[in-house]
Amino acid sequence: MAKVKGAIVVEVERCKGCGVCEPACPQDVIKLAKEVNGKGYNYAYMQNPEECTGCANCAMVCPDAVITVYREKVSQ
Repeated sequence: MAKVKGAIVVEVERCKGCGVCEPACPQDVIKLAKEVNGKGYNYAYMQNPEECTGCANCAMVCPDAVITVYREKVSQ
C-alpha cells in the first residue's frame, strides 16, 4: 500500500502570522518563523516537513488562504 506524503507552500509575504494553522496541524508540522516577512510578521513554515501527511487542515483554517497543500503517493 502506498503511503501519502504531503508538503505545504506558504506565501510568506502574505502570511500575517496569526498562528491559526499551528494547532490545526495534527502532525505538529507547522510553526511560526522567528524571522519576519516584509510586513513585519512572523510567517508560518514547515518545521517538520517529513511528518506532513497532506491533510490540508492548515489550508482550511487559514483566514488569508496563503497555504497550498500538495500530496504525493510514495511507495514503501
